[in-house]
Amino acid sequence: MCAAPATARIETPIGMIELVARDDALTSVRIFPGTGKEVADRQNSALDCAVEQMRDYFAGQRKFFDLPLEAATSPEAHQLRCAIAAIPFGETETYGAVALRAGTIARAIGQACKSNPFPIIIPCHRVISSSGREYYSAGAGPETKAWLIDFEAVHSHGIRTRLL
Repeated sequence: MCAAPATARIETPIGMIELVARDDALTSVRIFPGTGKEVADRQNSALDCAVEQMRDYFAGQRKFFDLPLEAATSPEAHQLRCAIAAIPFGETETYGAVALRAGTIARAIGQACKSNPFPIIIPCHRVISSSGREYYSAGAGPETKAWLIDFEAVHSHGIRTRLL
């Protein structure tokens, strides 16, 4: 029998982030624009680790996450998740470039980004449009995506690679 989910909400520069874990894996991350009260409803080692790593990320002290994530729903979803996760901190790639690397089509990458249960951790914000029009299904949408890309550019000490 599975344990009840454990939830934490933390305040960040892009709004409230809700992290949910069940048993020994993180099951979802959601970004809500605006502020709110920080909450942790129960102890869970995966959740505690996720909160710590998320705080480190927003402090500019973490460039990648090492967390137990709930398994993808299919082998294809796992492959797409891995392709998105392979984009380094502070860099961006177009949907087409990620698709080429993953052996699929840009639309599949777009759908994987849209349904990503782990924004920031699986960095779908680093996937950009070659046409200049940006989409992002988390937080405040394109504004959240732009903030994350700019934040990473500043903390990577590299050249900004966003195409806008």
